[in-house]
Amino acid sequence: MKDVSFNVVRNEIIDLKWPWLAVGFLSMIVSLLIEGAIVYVLLKKQYPSFRFRDAFRVPLVEQLFNGITPFQSGGQPAQLFALLQSGIDVGRATSKMLMKFVVYQSIIVVCFVISLITQFHYLAAKLHVLSAFVIFGFFIHFFVIAGLLMVMYWRSFTKKLVYFFLKPVKWWGKPATYARYEAYATKKIDTFYHESLSLRDDPLMLVKISLLTLGQLIFYYVIPYFILLSLRVTDIDPLMVVGMHILIVMIISLFPLPGGLGGAEFSFSIIFSTFLVQDSKVVLAMILWRLITYYLGMFLGMVALAVKPHRIKDNE
Repeated sequence: MKDVSFNVVRNEIIDLKWPWLAVGFLSMIVSLLIEGAIVYVLLKKQYPSFRFRDAFRVPLVEQLFNGITPFQSGGQPAQLFALLQSGIDVGRATSKMLMKFVVYQSIIVVCFVISLITQFHYLAAKLHVLSAFVIFGFFIHFFVIAGLLMVMYWRSFTKKLVYFFLKPVKWWGKPATYARYEAYATKKIDTFYHESLSLRDDPLMLVKISLLTLGQLIFYYVIPYFILLSLRVTDIDPLMVVGMHILIVMIISLFPLPGGLGGAEFSFSIIFSTFLVQDSKVVLAMILWRLITYYLGMFLGMVALAVKPHRIKDNE
């Protein structure tokens, strides 16, 4: 912002189309509501007294801990913590959140592949460094989902593969250390395999969760389009904006600082400068985007964390 006049930015704020900006905020809220609906659908059958308000609390707490931890590593444990506060059994909570995670990762990879095919030529021409980050991010997400699917459908081979990579520990470490790592890996693989059976054995639930997850991501990915409309940029292709946002989200996941700090702002300003000619509009768009997609979720997460959830009945 050092090269942008504050008065110019202030005038841009005054000139905003506020209804479109409100739609952007609403899209983020709807995305979180759909994620809450996913949690609700996964647990309502086993826990009839589980309320949607408490299910909605789970993704909000996840947003907070995703935002304050490197690589968004705190989100998954935070979801389990929120469910345990509602009285959900730890084993069942882990199973359902793993099901949610597998579906989420799968849909992300599918969306990314489509975006990569249709938009990568533009990104590669725009900034070569970012294109390398995008490819690297894709492989990380791809191997995560491939590893999870291998455990679900090819458990014996997965164990052999893990044992193979543990051989250096056996060669140079103490036998007790190797035995401890081997037992830990075996336990985790077996646990995930047995918990994933609920995902494999309920195809209707899988389809329902997949459609909800797709809807959740669509509302999230379309937010920059509404920000551009609020800045009175109308001659834009919404599919291109959505595709660019998908690629940016993939880049953010590679930066170790909480919220992808630095990488998020840099990639957004570089890519979306194509749609915004004036530097003041680029700066304002970036700030609005971070407020909606990052800080809003963290603020709502702090509120949700302070709200005491309703505990389900002990006999459920």
